[in-house]
Amino acid sequence: QVQLQESGPGLVKPSQTLSLTCTVSGGSITTKPYFWSWIRQPPGKGLEWMGAISYGGNTYYSPSLKSRTSISRDTSKNQFTLQLSSATPEDTAVYYCATRAGNLYEFDSWGQGTQVTVSS
Repeated sequence: QVQLQESGPGLVKPSQTLSLTCTVSGGSITTKPYFWSWIRQPPGKGLEWMGAISYGGNTYYSPSLKSRTSISRDTSKNQFTLQLSSATPEDTAVYYCATRAGNLYEFDSWGQGTQVTVSS
C-alpha cells in the first residue's frame, strides 16, 4: 500500500512562500490513474482541498487558491511539492498530502499531516 509523508518548515513568515514536499513510497507517482493532492485543515475548520497533480503531470487547483498555488513533482525522487505564495496567518493549518486512483476529491491514502504556522 502506498505511503505518503509530508515535510517542510513548520513556521513561515507572512508574505513568504509556504513550501511542502510529499514523499511517496510503495508506489510510483506516475502510475495510472492516480491523482496526488494537497489538503489542509485550519484550526477549528474543516478540510479544504487545495489542488492536485496527476500521474501524467497535469495540475488542478481550487479556484479560491489558484492564484497563489503551484504543485509540481520530481519523478526521480517520487515526490510532489506544494508552493503557496504570499502566505498570511489565515494559511495556518495542518497540511496533508493524499491520493486515490481515478478520483480527484476523494482519498484512500493520507500522509500523517504537518502543522504549518504563518506568523512573524
